[in-house]
Amino acid sequence: MRMASGVLREAIVDVDAIAENVRHLRRLTASEVIAVVKADGYGHGAHRAAVAALRGGAARIGVSDIDEALALRRQGIRAPLFAWLHAPGVSFAEAVHHDIELGISDLDQLLRAGAAAGDRPAAVHLKIETGLSRNGIAPADWRQVFSEAARLERIGRVRVVGLFSHLSNTSPDDDRAALARFEEGVVIAASAGVNPPLRHIAATNAAIALPEARLGCVRIGIGLYGVSPFDDRSAADLGLRPAMTLRGAVAAVRRVPAGTGVSYGYDYRTARDTTLALIPLGYADGVPRQASGRGPVSIDGRRFTVAGRIAMDQFVVDVGDHPVAVGDEAVLFGDPTLGVPSAREWADAADTIDYEIVTRVGARVPRREGGA
Repeated sequence: MRMASGVLREAIVDVDAIAENVRHLRRLTASEVIAVVKADGYGHGAHRAAVAALRGGAARIGVSDIDEALALRRQGIRAPLFAWLHAPGVSFAEAVHHDIELGISDLDQLLRAGAAAGDRPAAVHLKIETGLSRNGIAPADWRQVFSEAARLERIGRVRVVGLFSHLSNTSPDDDRAALARFEEGVVIAASAGVNPPLRHIAATNAAIALPEARLGCVRIGIGLYGVSPFDDRSAADLGLRPAMTLRGAVAAVRRVPAGTGVSYGYDYRTARDTTLALIPLGYADGVPRQASGRGPVSIDGRRFTVAGRIAMDQFVVDVGDHPVAVGDEAVLFGDPTLGVPSAREWADAADTIDYEIVTRVGARVPRREGGA
């Protein structure tokens, strides 16, 4: 397949896949979906991912921080928005003004949320620490924080929308223990007068694998983009479709003799007379340098492997005697059911996880929407 004239590199984002992944997970979990589009939609584009997820039936959009939420509001997203990671001492006034729901992890954040209320109460989700050892209200502080939340709710300063936590995904037993601690926190909150409509602890992994953790509301992040959170089950096994295809145009073709060194350090030397194809994607574009000599590439429907080191802007593929021309499409990863490598294969080549592979695709790579 030939690339369009003038296109050097691009990521095609299948927005229909995102919408369908949400529909599928809604059916599977019978739960309200919070679609997580933090980190620019895991590299897919936060706004386009949010629009697609809402089209698929997501009830809320989740992001990491307030700046991400405000950017979506400016781009026209009117659905409920939820942000849970905050800078020390940050003012919540702008977030409350734009009706952004705040994840609250301690008493200070709760008081600042209440102080930011104006003509409307601050909408909050109280995060309960259940063993992940990150942020969240410590068990020793539960009663104090829940009592203060109930007081602020009574006087119209806050509106408690949800109680939530995160799981470690270490094992089903570890996650069930965290879920039990969460349920203990829910009971204590109720005894203090905090009875929000939402409870959520499951992200994609637990939403699929631990039905008792669904609680009527799940946060779907990586599954939104058709990437499996499991080592032993592919996206296809889960009924999900990968949304991103990363590809570049073959920028140069060179016939070389045996013994030719390739790329920096000559980590790779050709074993025979062969053809080298230059692919204009490198670690500046998020292609992991750790996958040098191992990353898979599909050209004209055939699989090849990166030859030598991945550089900042480019890498080389040894295609042997296969006919390759300048402008041919080289696919790094996409939907493996279509015969191209997967993000998981690149993750394995780089000793990382496929979450990182899709999220790290750089801003220099143009995104183009696609769909079925």
